Amino acid sequence: MSVTGIVLRGDGNILAIKRMDDGRWVPPGGVLELDEHPHDGVIREVLEETGVRIEVERLTGVYKNMKLGVVSLAFLCRPVGGQAGPSTEASKVEWVLPTEVASMMPEARAIRVLDALSDGGPYVRIHDGSVLL
Repeated sequence: MSVTGIVLRGDGNILAIKRMDDGRWVPPGGVLELDEHPHDGVIREVLEETGVRIEVERLTGVYKNMKLGVVSLAFLCRPVGGQAGPSTEASKVEWVLPTEVASMMPEARAIRVLDALSDGGPYVRIHDGSVLL
């Protein structure tokens, strides 16, 4: 299982990383450790990838990659400290406008951000790694 942190700053901008492995822009996140609570995992992953410390607010969606069989839980979070910057997993870390997300991220990742910013949810969606099914 994996987790995704949708980190929303007070000015409405969203934290995004440019992945070192494939060059795609996505919200930060990653695979949970076997004995790790999802809240702890998203806090750890966001900090490792971006340098930003967060507080988890709520679950916003459940997303399954049908090709790999991986389920990711997405959480709306808010920054509480740290300094955004590149890491061994992210060549770039930026605060982006919500209106930029759909054009810069693959659909399967952008929808996690858009779902988190909506009034509904949590959402349950399936995808193939890039596109919603």
